[in-house]
Amino acid sequence: MITVSENAKQHALSLIANENSPEGTFIRVGVDGGGCSGLTYKLVFDNVIIETDKIFEDKGIKIAVDKKSFLYLIGTELDYVGGLNGKGFVFVNPNASRTCGCGESFGV
Repeated sequence: MITVSENAKQHALSLIANENSPEGTFIRVGVDGGGCSGLTYKLVFDNVIIETDKIFEDKGIKIAVDKKSFLYLIGTELDYVGGLNGKGFVFVNPNASRTCGCGESFGV
């Protein structure tokens, strides 16, 4: 399962509303090869579910993830932080054995 923090929920709902997103818009997360630690996170807003997606809903936020990425993201919490080092969505991933300094890539 992939969960959503209260902060991430509020910011996702705000972005969806402010961008006049189509009805049924949800968050799509995944993993790609690359980055300084081997794998990078990806997050986009989408409104088309693919037949092979795994779908989760937490705190009223729907999240889709492809099967391959799900293996790396099991148990991950999507959070939103704001501070001196920047602001944005972050992945709190219990499967990551190492991460880069910016938190955008990880290794298992």
